[in-house]
Amino acid sequence: MRSKRSFDFVHTSPRFLTISALILLIGLIMLGIKGLNYGIDFSSGTSVDITVSKKIEEGKVRSFLEGQNLGEFTLTSAELRESIRFKHALNEAEEKKLKSEFQAQIDPNSSFEVFIVDVEIAKEQQRNAIIGLLVASLGIVIYVSIRFEWRFAISAVVALLYDALFVICMFSIFRLEVNLPFILAVLTIIGYSINDTIVIFDRIRENLRFAKIKSHADLDRLVNDSIWQTMARSINTVITVLIAAICLFVFGGESIKLFSLAMIIGLVSGAYSSIFIASQLWLFLKKRQPIKKAVATKPQSTP
Repeated sequence: MRSKRSFDFVHTSPRFLTISALILLIGLIMLGIKGLNYGIDFSSGTSVDITVSKKIEEGKVRSFLEGQNLGEFTLTSAELRESIRFKHALNEAEEKKLKSEFQAQIDPNSSFEVFIVDVEIAKEQQRNAIIGLLVASLGIVIYVSIRFEWRFAISAVVALLYDALFVICMFSIFRLEVNLPFILAVLTIIGYSINDTIVIFDRIRENLRFAKIKSHADLDRLVNDSIWQTMARSINTVITVLIAAICLFVFGGESIKLFSLAMIIGLVSGAYSSIFIASQLWLFLKKRQPIKKAVATKPQSTP
């Protein structure tokens, strides 16, 4: 059934693709210049989370830390919790000194959670994160190739790469911390993005079974109709998860704020890429295939 919607995704997609390419290019340039702001999961350092028994001014805690001469650090204060990230791994003596002096000068009833990552562990976790992303992408290629065809698989993977790179570039531009929850967010984004893409691809495949494709214009109409026919489902799915991610970002603790922020960016990017990248790339590849013309058969003459 033809969609009566007036917006033409196919004919407007070059504009969106141009904008997407420019944003991604700027992000990749920034990524090449500044790199990523790795947390201690991927770089050596020490994370100290202090639970205090009373509200303490951030300035007082910062002055205390500056007097400890433990090197560069970042401090995040929340109600009854102080989160400190040191750029280098504290040794046992430094850790004990920090705890004892904090309890003596700031809060004698405070408790500590200390997480130390050395250089070798950080490098290993970087490798494992990259391997995880590659394995996930390979699994998606195999799944889509078996269920659909190679054009669908290539289009889906390009869209997923765009989503992952877009989130990574945003974190690079705004110098947001990249840690293990960030990798989990990227993998989750890939899952939701491929779900949106598969929904559209499945409708395209179903419509192809019954459509009479005689020209490239027929293919354009088929893709437009398929997108509109799945639009309500895609929007409902994204909005549902997006509301949950926004609530986590607003009301969640500091430890999950960057995870939820990555989810918000990735969910929007995934819905966008399914429509303007995956389906349009499939259409481009499909148009490279010659359209089969129906051959008219001559009626046999009766003797």
